[in-house]
Amino acid sequence: MLDRLLNFLSPNKEKAPSLLTDYSLMRADMHSHLIPGIDDGAKTMEDTIALLQGLKELGFKKIVTSPHVMADGYTNSTETIIKGRDAVREAIKQNNIDIEFDAAAEYNIDESLYPKIEKKDLLTFTRNYILVEMPFLAKPTIMGDIVYKLQTAGYNVVLAHPERYSYFHEKDFHTYHSLKDKNIFFQINIASLCGAYGKGARYTAIRMINEHMVNFVGTDLHGANHLNILRECLKERYLEKILTYDKLLNKTI
Repeated sequence: MLDRLLNFLSPNKEKAPSLLTDYSLMRADMHSHLIPGIDDGAKTMEDTIALLQGLKELGFKKIVTSPHVMADGYTNSTETIIKGRDAVREAIKQNNIDIEFDAAAEYNIDESLYPKIEKKDLLTFTRNYILVEMPFLAKPTIMGDIVYKLQTAGYNVVLAHPERYSYFHEKDFHTYHSLKDKNIFFQINIASLCGAYGKGARYTAIRMINEHMVNFVGTDLHGANHLNILRECLKERYLEKILTYDKLLNKTI
């Protein structure tokens, strides 16, 4: 059944391929892991600079990187992230890379978020957008409460790569519509459109685009192999469709 749906939604041989040559239409990326040594992204400053040079060559003008923050794993603080951001900015200046660089975070929905919300100790981008993610194996029972508390505190909640949560993959798309009804913004990964995360994620991302549910697009860049995927994805006509969507919020960052 899924294969038939993918065949229906995917470009066929008679369809024209994407005309994209770079990501200049997207302008800004708000999901990546480019501060060296603090999560599972760039390991060294040399890695970071190479990745930023690659992003610049692909047409990006601004990067808002988003290190992981989670109770079990990467317990990054606001201070750690800001210090890392400033170090990257200095390296960008020394290497003469013409790209704007800032930092927010990708917060895992877990118990450690409660005190951060209480203290308003959260890194956001643009219009108080906060990027959150969920575990891939099971939906956290506190998700509804966390979202409510964030919104009550004045944050605009952006759910990272919702197409990748297989427990949301339902025929009727009910859960996704329910999340949108709660005023949650969706950010899909570019690589999902190329099938990098499997058929289910690709089908879901395409359907979200067709139903105008996507607010942000992100690279979720971790390393050099992801740059190669970004180059390959330029051929994908659904990428062209979302990057030319006049309500895509990347253009406002």
